[in-house]
Amino acid sequence: MATAASTAPSLPPCEHRPRPYAGPSKQEVIGLRKQFVSPAIFTYYKEPLMIVEGHMQYLYDETGRRYLDGFGGIVTVSVGHCHPKIVAAVNRQNEILQHTTTIYLNPCIAEYARDLAARMPGELKVCYFTNSGSEANDLAILMARAYTGNFDVLALRNCYHGGSMQTMGLTSHHTWKFNVPHSFGVHHALFPDRLRGPYGYDDPDAGPKYAADVQNLIEFGTPGKVAAFIAESIQGVGGAVVFPDGYLKAAYAHARAAGGLCIADEVQSGFARTGSHFWGFETQGVIPDIVTMAKGIGNGAALAAVVTTPAIAQALSSRIHFNTFGGNPVSCTQGRAVLEVIDEDGIQANAARIGARLRAGFEDLARRHDLIGDVRGLGLMLGIELVKDRAGRAPAKEECLRVFERCRELGLLIGKGGLHGNVLRIKPPMCLTAADADFMLDVLDAAFQDA
Repeated sequence: MATAASTAPSLPPCEHRPRPYAGPSKQEVIGLRKQFVSPAIFTYYKEPLMIVEGHMQYLYDETGRRYLDGFGGIVTVSVGHCHPKIVAAVNRQNEILQHTTTIYLNPCIAEYARDLAARMPGELKVCYFTNSGSEANDLAILMARAYTGNFDVLALRNCYHGGSMQTMGLTSHHTWKFNVPHSFGVHHALFPDRLRGPYGYDDPDAGPKYAADVQNLIEFGTPGKVAAFIAESIQGVGGAVVFPDGYLKAAYAHARAAGGLCIADEVQSGFARTGSHFWGFETQGVIPDIVTMAKGIGNGAALAAVVTTPAIAQALSSRIHFNTFGGNPVSCTQGRAVLEVIDEDGIQANAARIGARLRAGFEDLARRHDLIGDVRGLGLMLGIELVKDRAGRAPAKEECLRVFERCRELGLLIGKGGLHGNVLRIKPPMCLTAADADFMLDVLDAAFQDA
């Protein structure tokens, strides 16, 4: 690791050479965005970064400078930017047929649904494809209400499930909610916060104790019957929060006893990212009734899915339900290629191996930097929470921003999250190497010293 803040870590060698950039300048792009793109669309960093090319775990700006991508396009690039096998498969499909809807037969959606269903446990064998995680979660709630005949939905505080009207209601951070009517029938249970909550890391029964609030909420906040309990298997936007053992098992039992279905939001934690398992819910030893997925499913394609049982899927057939681009042949081809690459490139094993290397490195950093209040996560879905002092655990938002900016200056791009913006989110493409991990640790060490 770097021994002084003045030491500038060096990126590992890479044979890829970016193409010379000949497009609009950064200032021209900024001007175009200000004039023609919604002001609600924000950028990271004090000085906006322009990315024009990607290769596996690396990104390049318009000057040709290379960066290590530690955030994967917000946990979306799963197996590597412009992975050659995926690019080749998509190019072939683009030359044959770019779009039909599901009113016609086409092998792409059928074969992809078969291959995706083969990755699911139990009776989770029916797929419905959408364009985004918000759409997938929206559809999952509709399915649950249609199947159960109940209306109320249980979600967790600190969760994020999307930006549509219904998923905004599921999401619990006020920073993502507009002052419009939403959240009808949605109730938020206590989230299992082992850093600040009543049951910490030293409590072996923290999972069931936190889950007791789900039962309490059913009894005091609903008619006693619910349509669904929805939870991210690992909270992403909330700051890589991993639930204590036994939490989902107990929470699922409470929800099912009240007639509800259990929905696992795998938008960020799915597709081998935990390293130990293909799906995040498997780390909790549960099988949901509905699983939603997006982001890493397509390695950058606008692709998402809802997977459920045949009986639950049948509930949608009582009305017309249609998604124009759900099952698009190009998107399905890309999704199927991602599944193949995960196997062929040993992505899950790599996520476990490199994730363990990073986790150990982060814990070593925590022993030397008092800013670090918590290190958590599984595989290559990791978080570092920064605090002003470990006793009071006040969120270190400004310090986190300084570390975040300094990492960019040193060639590392990462995310940040948590309600107070004090959690560094480390969720890179899962083709990351040991040398990349060591570079990341060196950069973070230097950034913490500078902060």
